[in-house]
Amino acid sequence: MKEQYVGDINDYRKYALLRALAEGGVTRIGVCWMLTPPDGRPDGNKVSYLNQPQYERFDSALFALLKRVKDTPNTRRLVLIEESGIIPDATYVNTMVPDKLFERQIWFSEALKSLHRSDLIFFDPDNGLEVSSKRKGQLNSSKYLYRDEVAATYQAGHSILIYQHFPREERRAFIERISTDLHGLAPNSQVWVFQTSHVAFFLLIHPHHEQTLSSASLDIAANHHSQFLMGECPSVEPNTSRDAPLQRSLSPIETTALQDN
Repeated sequence: MKEQYVGDINDYRKYALLRALAEGGVTRIGVCWMLTPPDGRPDGNKVSYLNQPQYERFDSALFALLKRVKDTPNTRRLVLIEESGIIPDATYVNTMVPDKLFERQIWFSEALKSLHRSDLIFFDPDNGLEVSSKRKGQLNSSKYLYRDEVAATYQAGHSILIYQHFPREERRAFIERISTDLHGLAPNSQVWVFQTSHVAFFLLIHPHHEQTLSSASLDIAANHHSQFLMGECPSVEPNTSRDAPLQRSLSPIETTALQDN
């Protein structure tokens, strides 16, 4: 993630999601920002929602904080988020992600060590999960989270939340493919997807946290943020006994509210 975009509409959604999953500190959240250098581009910094009072109702305390963040210099925005306590009892890793392979391996090891007490670790890469055209260690590989890192985090006993931009691919096929892929990396996990008009958040619930995080996810999907964040638990096993995928359909009004500004 790039600090220049802190406070945009996607940030509002991801912080609201993390706050709901934390349930006031019941679930300990670790945030791995996966910082990359600023690129000077103005696109993507969608903050006009902060001038629209109807957005305040989703999370008024968070909305007020992000209004302050908007007027803060880029280099102070993450500090303001972290020091605010807006995500209860969260732990943060805010070091730049290197491209070089050996440095990347050290960075990941140190990040996991810093977040070892966290129940749920949120990874916030620029783009999302690795793609076949960008091997770890290549230029700009810092913009991706790699599957071996997902597997290692899960094996260490953590639940995982991943920020993911939608590619130019049919949405349903993409969600099902990535959900199945992630479930293979995290055996016995429960997979949830929270999506907006441009990004998705993939949640892998470790069995250690199933009671709390499953309950929180159900609550989010059914009630909390349905007008700007839609949640579902897709089926990822061909012979599963799990019930049909849970999904709360959006009304036309809610669908309109999903559109980014």
